[in-house]
Amino acid sequence: MATAGVRACLVVGVSDGDTITARCGTAGSYEQVKVRFNGIDAPEKRQPFGERAKQAMSDLAYMKRVELDCRKVDRYGRSVCRVHVAPASAPRGPATLDAGLAMITLGLAWWYRDYAREQTAQERGQYEFAEQEARAKRVGLWSDKQAVAPWGWRKIQHSAKDRLHP
Repeated sequence: MATAGVRACLVVGVSDGDTITARCGTAGSYEQVKVRFNGIDAPEKRQPFGERAKQAMSDLAYMKRVELDCRKVDRYGRSVCRVHVAPASAPRGPATLDAGLAMITLGLAWWYRDYAREQTAQERGQYEFAEQEARAKRVGLWSDKQAVAPWGWRKIQHSAKDRLHP
């Protein structure tokens, strides 16, 4: 998949709170694209709030038309994209809702600061503010005072695996 430009696609799968599968193209010719959301990291499926994050992403995007603004391909071959969908208040309207930003607002994803340089200044400001608000309101995963970011959780899991299987 090309990494630049906006494409209209249909979400045909949700892996977790920050990864979807989309079908892009026309009825006669399409490709299936694995998409990793730009700028967010949601809890892993086995992590606390992981299933809630997956369900929230399904509610936002599954079997809905989305606009993908893809900026690169990651080391796993996934397109890293900003994803827009029509808001629930206007499901047949234009795709104006930033689904990644919505996940942060719901308290079901972290703003992934390690990749902030890949966002515009406006996106960084919006994502940072949304995370601060979600934390302050203790919504979603922020209701857990011991919430562990997915990158920390993955590190703990890998360390535990290494101790079990040296």
